[in-house]
This record gives sequence, structure tokens and C-alpha cells, in this order.
Amino acid sequence: MQHLREWLSDWFRRILPNAQAVSFAILLVVGFIVVVSLAKMLMPVFAAGVIAYLLEGIVEIGEQRKLPRLVSVIVVYVLFLTLLLVIFIGLLPLLYQQTLQLIEQAPSWVNRGQVLIMELPERYPDYVTQEQVNELIGVIRQELISYGQSMLTYSYASLVSLITVVVYFILVPLLVFFFLKDKDRILGWFTQYLPRDRNLSNRVWKEVDMQIGNYVRGKFVEIVILFAASFVTFSLMGLNYALLLAVLMGLSVIIPYVGATLVTFPVMIVAFFQWGVSDDFWYLMLAYAIIQALDGVMLVPLLFSEVVNLHPVAIIVAILFFGGWWGFWGVFFAIPLATLVKAVLSAWPRLGEGEMPAAGGR
Repeated sequence: MQHLREWLSDWFRRILPNAQAVSFAILLVVGFIVVVSLAKMLMPVFAAGVIAYLLEGIVEIGEQRKLPRLVSVIVVYVLFLTLLLVIFIGLLPLLYQQTLQLIEQAPSWVNRGQVLIMELPERYPDYVTQEQVNELIGVIRQELISYGQSMLTYSYASLVSLITVVVYFILVPLLVFFFLKDKDRILGWFTQYLPRDRNLSNRVWKEVDMQIGNYVRGKFVEIVILFAASFVTFSLMGLNYALLLAVLMGLSVIIPYVGATLVTFPVMIVAFFQWGVSDDFWYLMLAYAIIQALDGVMLVPLLFSEVVNLHPVAIIVAILFFGGWWGFWGVFFAIPLATLVKAVLSAWPRLGEGEMPAAGGR
């Protein structure tokens, strides 16, 4: 017990007098409180900040090629608006159409699935009984009814929030432009309220900025490549709902280790009800496996080999924690946020070893 008290006393004596540690802790606490308490209210600002952060790397490439910053910002911003128009005018209507077709087709799939389940006792009498089949069908019907009710509720909520989406669609691009154009002025305004002695904060931010920026940009490239490869493959093989499934394939990389498994089921179900257990079905599943293997073996190491150095357990815990807290955005930024936590934890002990005596001796 005496050793524990001495250790705690020594730890507080080394940490608390250091102005950098105190200011850094305050920044973390204030930033966390602001994000948690104002996330819903300021979501357009946060979303615009994330998008501007992603586009900043492209703006810097233009500046490195001797373009004035304003010119580089305008070029990148025009490309960003063009991409938005392509998505909202070209992609979303097709996705909506295929989603409606899928919903219309779902009842016939349910009926075919029910027929297949009813045949199980005849095919495998030693393993499946008629009572088990009846119970399974009853559970499936209850789940479908519950799912239909939740879909109606969700549709109503989506209709109510349509005005909010329109407002976001106007505000976010506008905020992105000003964040890019007036980056130095905005950062200067913030830094005037920060402590002058913030070497620790700057060091941690540089490490996190490099890893988070590279990770998010790399993840965006991975989404686009996987979407394009899947869409071309599914279209050439004649799979129904190729665009919708390709979008799911692209978005699946947001959730490491889990997304690829989840997206397998809709691809397999659509292929099964379209072709049955035929050669076309197995060819498609082979092509799907090849795409996933190339993504895991070649694309991921190429894009993220020097970006994220986290254990798989840490990644899964981060996904569960931040995803449960902030939903989609929490899942998307789970690895960058885990990287921030890792950088803070790895930088903090070095205070007591190297920098603390110098700071305390002033």
C-alpha cells in the first residue's frame, strides 16, 4: 500500500505541474463535450468540416504546383460539386428504382423460400421434422410483420425529415467552401484562445493528422475501387440489382472484418433466387470471392500499409464503442478515433520521462 501511495504521489507530482499536460487534457475534455452535446445540432458543421478536411489534401496538391490557394480551392470545389450532382442526379434515382424493384420482388422470394423450407422434412427426414418447420415459418412471419411495421415507421420519419435533408444539402456545400477558402483565418481564430505552450498538443495532432487524413482518403479510394469493380463484374454477369449490390459492396469496407461478411448475404440471396444453385450462381460467388480477396490481399495493404498500426481487437472494440455512440459516423471514424486515443496514450507517458523535468525546472 505504501508503494502504491508513493507511485501515485510521484505520478501526480510529475503530471500536474506540467502546463502542456494540463492544457492538452483540457482540450480533449472540452472537445469531447462539444462533440457529444452538440452533435445533432451542429451536424452540418461537423459534416462540412470532415469534407473540407478530406478536400484539403487535394487543395494542397494544387498549391504545390504553384497555383494560388484561391484558384486551387475553386477548382477542387467545382469538382466536389460536380461529384455531388452526379451522385444525386445520376446515382440516387437508379438506386431508388432498384430498391423499389427489390422490395416488390421480396414477397415472391419469401414464398419460394417457404416452399423450400416445407420440402426439408421430405428431403432430410432424419434431421428436420414438420413441427420444426412450422415453428420456423411462424418465427419468419412474425419477423417479417415486425420488419414491415418498422419500415413504415422509418418511411414516415424519413418523410418528416426531408426538409432537414434539403437544408443540409444547401448548407454543407456552402460551409465546405468557406472552410477551404478561409482555413487560415478560422484556425487563427481558434488558436488565439488556446494556451501558448502547446507543444504536446501540436505533436499529437501532427501524428494523428497524418494517419487520419491518409486513412480516410485511402478508405474513400477503396470504396470507389470496390464499387466500380463490383458493378462491372455484376453487370457483365447479368446479376439483378447490380448497382445496388455494388454500392453495398463499396460501403461494406467501412466496417473492417464485419462488412464483407454482412454484404455476402444479399449478394448470395439475389443470385440464388435469380439462378438457383446453378453454374451461374457458383461463377458469381467465385467472382465475388476473388474481389474480396484482392481487396484484402492487395488493395488494403497498398493503401493502408503505413497508416494504421492497431491490433484487430482494438479495431473491433473501437467499432462497437463509437458505432454504438454515433451510429454510421462513429463506425466510419472508429479507426481514426482509435488512432487518436492511441496517439494520446503513447505520448502521455513520455511527459514524465523526458519533457517533465525541463518543464518543472522553469
